[in-house]
Amino acid sequence: QSFLLVLDTRFSDIELREEEGIPTEEFLESCYAIVPVLDKLGPTVFAPVKMDFVGNIKKINQKFITDKEEFDTLQKIVLHEVKAGVAQVRNSATEALLWLKRGLKFLKGFLTEVKNGEKNIQTAL
Repeated sequence: QSFLLVLDTRFSDIELREEEGIPTEEFLESCYAIVPVLDKLGPTVFAPVKMDFVGNIKKINQKFITDKEEFDTLQKIVLHEVKAGVAQVRNSATEALLWLKRGLKFLKGFLTEVKNGEKNIQTAL
């Protein structure tokens, strides 16, 4: 479990911007930092989770790089897509963010089970 201690970028280090919310770049860096952890947890078992995770990170990043200033927070990306009527479109950054959040929540639950002493990966999952 010591490999979890070497993450350079942590969600807890992200500074929220008063009215604007979560900085996109820092959030994406924190998400990318989790990818090697998935490999360590089990490259086979976590392969689908990793693929989903990376795919959703890329979708959000693709939106972000179209205009880094305009989309400097996740909230601005979502609000832009809502106004444009594309938030619920398949492969939108908003949809990707929803699935990424679900993936993070799943991973947190799994790691909590392991931390609490569950030795069987299938049970923890």
